[in-house]
Amino acid sequence: MPIVQSACPLDCPDACSLDVEVKEGRVRAIRGSQLNPLTAGFICSKVSRMSDHLYGPERVLFPQVRDGPKGSGRFRRVSWDEALDLVARRLREVQTRWGGEAILPCSYGGSNGMLTEGAQDARLFHRLGATNLDRTICAVPSTVAAEGLVGKMPGIALQDYAHSRLIVVWGCNPHATSIHLLPHIRTARRAGARLVVVDPRRTRLAAKADLHLPVRVGTDLPLALALHRALFTTGRVDADFLAAHCRHADALEAAAAPWTLDRAATTCGVSSRDIETLADWLSEIRPAAVRCGWGPERNRNGTAATAAILALPAVAGLFGERGGGYTLSNSGAWSFDHQTVLDAPMPPTRHVNLAELAPALDTLDDPPVRALFVYNCNPVSTVPHQNLLRRALADEDLFTVVHEAVHTDTADWADVLLPATTFLEHHELSRGYGAYVARHHGPAATAPGEARSNQAVFGALLERLGLRRPDDLWEPADQAAAILRAAPDGQRLAEEVATHGQALPPTGAAPVQFVDAYPQTPDRKVDLVPACLGPEPYAFRPDPATAQHPLALISPAHEQMITSTFAQLVDAPAQAWLSPTDATVRGIEDAAPIEVFNDLGAVHCVARVTDEVRPGVVLLHKGWWSRHTANGQTSTALVPAAVESLSGGACYNDARVNVRQR
Repeated sequence: MPIVQSACPLDCPDACSLDVEVKEGRVRAIRGSQLNPLTAGFICSKVSRMSDHLYGPERVLFPQVRDGPKGSGRFRRVSWDEALDLVARRLREVQTRWGGEAILPCSYGGSNGMLTEGAQDARLFHRLGATNLDRTICAVPSTVAAEGLVGKMPGIALQDYAHSRLIVVWGCNPHATSIHLLPHIRTARRAGARLVVVDPRRTRLAAKADLHLPVRVGTDLPLALALHRALFTTGRVDADFLAAHCRHADALEAAAAPWTLDRAATTCGVSSRDIETLADWLSEIRPAAVRCGWGPERNRNGTAATAAILALPAVAGLFGERGGGYTLSNSGAWSFDHQTVLDAPMPPTRHVNLAELAPALDTLDDPPVRALFVYNCNPVSTVPHQNLLRRALADEDLFTVVHEAVHTDTADWADVLLPATTFLEHHELSRGYGAYVARHHGPAATAPGEARSNQAVFGALLERLGLRRPDDLWEPADQAAAILRAAPDGQRLAEEVATHGQALPPTGAAPVQFVDAYPQTPDRKVDLVPACLGPEPYAFRPDPATAQHPLALISPAHEQMITSTFAQLVDAPAQAWLSPTDATVRGIEDAAPIEVFNDLGAVHCVARVTDEVRPGVVLLHKGWWSRHTANGQTSTALVPAAVESLSGGACYNDARVNVRQR
C-alpha cells in the first residue's frame, strides 16, 4: 500500500512526522516516521485514530445553509457557488452598512499551520478592514513573560532532557500534551535523575516523581518566589552569571524577600520542607532542567508566575550545559513573517480579545459585530462564558459562517456551514514549538465529499469581493516557498525542505542555552524584572474564591483530545474530579450524578472521587462537547470572560465553583 510522508501541525509541541498509508485516495493507517527524530516512529493515540475523524459520521461533506432556528443544527445542502455567493454578498452588505469592523474573524489553534491560518484568510479580513482578533486563550501570559525576560530565547530540546539529572515539570502533563518528552525523562531517571512535578493533580508523571508539590490553583508565583528567596538568602545564587548576563537581580531579590518558606507553604498548601528540598536540589544538582507548561499562566497571576519560573535557571545558574536551563515554547528559534510575504498588513482597526468574545458579540456597538467567520476553532466549546456566547450567536442579526471539517457545537449556530479539509488533505507549512523542525507537505489523501481548504475558500471570497491583486502569490506551494525564503537563512530553509521534507532552525536541532542560543533582548541579557510586569512586579493577587463558590475549577487537556479536536470520537460522559474530602463534605459518592455550578452556569455530569486532585479543586477537562454532559453545558460555561491584567490572557483557572448531587 502506498506510503505518503506527512506531518502533524496540530497544537502540540512534538511536531510529529508521519507515514500515511493511502489506498484509492483514502487514509488507511497512520504511523510515526523517523524523519523527525523526536517522533522516533510512534505517535499519539489521537492522531493514530485520524481516519475515524476523517470518515466518521460527523464529517461535514457539503456546503449547507441554515434551515431552522439558530442553534438547531438544521441545514439544507447547497452548491459551493450558492454558498460562496451568499457569504460574499452578506460580507459586502455588512461592510457597506456598518463598515469593515462589523466583520470579525474567529480562529485559534485548530491547525498551527502557516497556510491554514494567516495566509489567504489574513488577506481577506485585512483587506476588508475587519476587526482584528487577539488570540488570547492560550500562551499569551507566558509569551509576554518570556519576551520580557529573554525575548523568547529557544529552550532545551525535548530529547536533551535525557542528559538532565534534575527535571522539574511545572504545570505540564506530557502524557496528554507532549508524549515524546516521556521517553527522555525515563532515560534520565534510569541514569539517576530526580524528577519533581508541580501540579495540583497527581498526574501519572507526578505519581512517579521523587517530589510532587500539589500547589493550590493560582499560587505558582509565591512558590517560585520562595525558591528565589531561599537561593538568595543562603548565598546559593550564581553571582557571576547574574553580574555578566542579567539585569535587575537586586529587584527580583527584593520582590522575593517577603516569601519565606513558611509563608509560601501556607499560601500554596504544600510542605515548607518540600519547598526547601526543591531549592536545595536546584542549587546542587547539574544539569538541571525546568519544563514550564501552560498551567501556571491560566489565572490572574499568570504573567508574573511564568516570569518567576523562567527566572530560576538564571538565578540558580542552570544555563550553559546540555540538559540545563528551561523549556517553554521553542518557537523563538524561527523568524517567519508570512503576512509581509503575503502583502496583508494588519489594518488599524479595533481589536477584540478572543477570551472576551462572548461579551464583545453581546455588547459591542459603533459598530456592532454583524458578521462572524469561524474557522480553525470551536468557540462554543472553548471560549469563556459559554452561555452568554450561545445567546449572542442566537441573534438573527449576526450572520455566522463556520468553515469546519466536522460538525462541532459551533457548527450548530452557523447560517452557512462550509466543509473544510484536514491537514492530510491540503498543503501545509508548519514548524514545531517543542521539536526544532519546519516542514512543508502536500495533501496525502483526497478530501471526502466537497471539502475545500482554507486557502481555496478565502481565495474564492477574495475573488468574489474584488480583493485579489495581480501580484498576489496564489498557489499554496508558492506561498510556502516564499515564507521560507523570507526568513533569515531562508534560502537554506527552502532548499532543505524541498530536498529533505523538513529543515532545522539556525540554532540546530538541540541548542544549548547560552552556548548556541542567547536572549533575544537588545543587550542579550536576561531581564529578571521586565517592564511587562508593571509597576508592582511579582505582586501576588489572592484567590477569588467565595463562600458560595469555594472550589477552584481547572480544565486541563484530555489525553484523547487536542482541546476540542477529536472530542466526537470520545464516547464516555464528562466527569468532574473532586477529592474525597470535598466529596464527603457534600455527600457525593463516586459515579454519582452531580452539578458543578456558579453564577454563570451549571454542568451536569458524573462525579469521579479521587485523591488525584488536591482538596479545594474540581477538575473538568477542557474540550468536551455538549453531548458529553447531561445538560449540554461544559467547563467554559463556568469560566468568566475575565483576562489577566498584564497580558490580556484568558483566566480559565480563576473560575470558582461549588458541587452538589443531582
